[in-house]
This record gives sequence, C-alpha cells and structure tokens, in this order.
Amino acid sequence: MTGIFKAYDVRGVYPDQLDEETTRRIGLAFRQALDERDKEHGNTVVVSRDMREHSPSLAAALIEGLTAGGLDVLDIGLATTPMNYFAVGHLKTAAGIQVTASHNPARYNGLKFSRSDARPFSGSHGIPYLEELVRAGDASAAETRGSVSTGSIFEDYAEHLLSFVDCPSEASKLRVVVDCANGMGSLYRPILDRLHIDLVPLYFELDGSFPNHEANPLDYKNLEDLCRTVSETGADLGVAFDGDADRSALVDETGEPVGSDLTTALIAGELLRREPGKPILYDLRSSHATPEYIRENGGIPVRERVGHTFMKATLRERNGLFGGELAGHYYFRDTFHADSSLLAVIEILNLLWRSGRRLSELTEPLERYAKSPEINFVVDDKQAKLDELARRFADGSIDHLDGITVEYPDWWFNVRPSNTEPYLRLVLEAQTAEALAERRAELESFLGKPV
Repeated sequence: MTGIFKAYDVRGVYPDQLDEETTRRIGLAFRQALDERDKEHGNTVVVSRDMREHSPSLAAALIEGLTAGGLDVLDIGLATTPMNYFAVGHLKTAAGIQVTASHNPARYNGLKFSRSDARPFSGSHGIPYLEELVRAGDASAAETRGSVSTGSIFEDYAEHLLSFVDCPSEASKLRVVVDCANGMGSLYRPILDRLHIDLVPLYFELDGSFPNHEANPLDYKNLEDLCRTVSETGADLGVAFDGDADRSALVDETGEPVGSDLTTALIAGELLRREPGKPILYDLRSSHATPEYIRENGGIPVRERVGHTFMKATLRERNGLFGGELAGHYYFRDTFHADSSLLAVIEILNLLWRSGRRLSELTEPLERYAKSPEINFVVDDKQAKLDELARRFADGSIDHLDGITVEYPDWWFNVRPSNTEPYLRLVLEAQTAEALAERRAELESFLGKPV
C-alpha cells in the first residue's frame, strides 16, 4: 500500500502496490469519507473501469467493499473517466469511482474519485482522510449490505455532447485523425461517427497492454503516429486521447502539435462568442497569450494553480464557463464543471466549421512568445531549491500560488513540485527563441540536468 495515495487519486503498480484486498478495503472505508452534501444525494456510488487486464477484478473488489460498507453501487462497466463524472452529476448520485491508472503504463492501476455533483474528492474528508481510514483498518461492515445494479450512461452522455455541435449547413466535412492509443477514447466512436467529419481511426482496439504506444499525449513521442497520419492523409485535425480519455491533445493540419494552453484560448473564444463577459480559467503554466486572448474576446481570465481539484472548485465559485490546463484537461460548466476531452474536440470542430480556416491559421496569432514545454528535474530537497530560486531571482515579481513564479518585463518562469511524481517542473516563456534558450540555460544551471 506504500505510496499509492496521491494528491488526486489512488495509483500504483499492480499487484505489488495496489491489489484486490487493498481495493476492497478502500471500498469498505469509502462511506466514512462521504460528506454531508454527498449524503443528501442518497446512497449510490457509480463504479466504472478502464480496459486494463486487472481492472475487472479490481472493480469487483471495490464493489465488494462498497456494498459491505452499506453503499449501493451502480455499475456502468467500461467507461471513460468523464463518463463517470457525468453519470454522478446527471443521475444525482452520492459519488463515483473509476478504476483506472489514466496514462500510466500497463502494469499500473488506480482509482479516481468524485463526490456528488462531480465535485473533486478533496477537503477534510478527501484522499488523506481515506488513507487514514484504510491504514487504520478499523472500517467495519454495515448491518445492511448495499445493493448492486447495472446500467449504461453512454446514450445520455452522447446526446448531451452532441447538443453542443454547431456545424453550419454549408460547412465542409473535415477529415480528423483520432488516436485512442488502445485506450478508453475508443468508446467515443459512435459519437464521432455522428459528427460532420471523415474519421481516420488509429488504435481504437481496447488493449490495456498499450501495444502501439503509451497513452500519454503529453510525451511527444506518443504523438508521432498521429502527426505522420495527419500529414499523409491530408487531414484537417489530429486528436489524441490519454488512457482514460479525460485528456485530449491536438495536432494541426501540418502535423504539428498544438499547445494545450493555446487550445484553451481558442475554446474560450468560441464559448465567449455565445456568452461574453464570463470568467475563463487557465493554469499558471499557460502562455501569456492565453489570458490576453481571453480578454480580447470579452472574457475574464482567471489564473489558477495546477490540478483538477483547484480548477473545478474555482470554476464553480466564479461561475466560470470553462477552464483548461496545460496537461490537456478541459473543464466545462456544462459538464458539471468536470473534464470533457471530447467536448473540447467538439468546440474546436465548431470553430473550424464556422470560420472555414485551418487550425494553424487560428493558432498563429497566439504564438506571440517563445515558450518551453514542461521540463522535469529530480531534486533532493524541493523546498530548499525553491527557496534558493526565490533568493536568486529576488529582483523579479514573485508569487507562490503554485511553487514559485517569477515575472520580468520580457520573460517569466514557474517552478513547482509535481503533485504526482518526484519532480520539480519548470516552464518558462520569453519574447524570442534566443532569449528563451539563454534563460533556460540559466535556470538549468540551478536545477540540474533535466530528466
């Protein structure tokens, strides 16, 4: 059980770190971690799973624990994580749990949780509290065992997403290459087939061994097949989903990946066209072009720290339309403030259909600065290194919303500790590529050799 309780979920190597007995114990303790608002929504937990070889047995163990603890279970079977979130909100259940290790390699598995209304499983009754309960081992079976029912949320989810399609009657059909990496995005095929697109599918066969490439679109090597196929087929757009399909990444018609911060800006512009003046969230790693574009399109940019817990909570608090993260998570007010990777794709298609322009033409005005990808460093003492950076760059404007961000008139950087891995992560941006290279070398002299 060592190290499986992360900032946002439970995740570890199967069966060395996470096995059926541990999962059953998590299920047994889960009822005690529900808050009062959850309990107002009844006693039912939505359970679903991804395509990994060990997910069915872990889901069965989870259901055994949940029902032994007195909770009822609605088992919706194979589903994407956004489908689980939608089921919780749409069906007004107490909570939801998805069995998945997201983009991690095949030997991993895990659990993603949500509260009623698809709220993050955070706060005083969140994952740390659940860990305490499981480690203490004192969760006992309820006097009355919960029930298990089965169902499907797919058609309701499909109808909901398709209601946002805004394709003019005269719009040309777009050719779209979609790489599911043998993951859960494959379930979206019936929705994609109902769009005004010529679909070119890549790796739609469910296979938790990930035989073609890992299901992590943040690593550019996993986009190579998508980029090549877009170029070879003359496609208008390329889309990559991660393993549980709560993230998506885009490739333009030239075969070049599009930064998710720029995608956030484009989607924001499309949504603000319908509802101007609304708050739009972006994570603090995003290019300065993102908040600039939000303002230019009549929105209110709201800067937020990294992580779905913070993004979802602030989106609710500010009554925001939408938020996006550099990792490819996109949060919509209209999907219970939760992730919807496919709705993000639909909004980009709406923009392409409506404008009649190429994606590269739409992103070109946003490429105002030279920006690095996220760069990882292994550091023995993360806080000491952050303190050292604060002293070294004390002449800049500093904030500590998430790690340390230092702003200068012509460049900025953020260094933050990863919430999921043993890294410090760096992003930086400058006016020119030459200035970026110079500043990156300066920062690497402090942080060490990138991983």
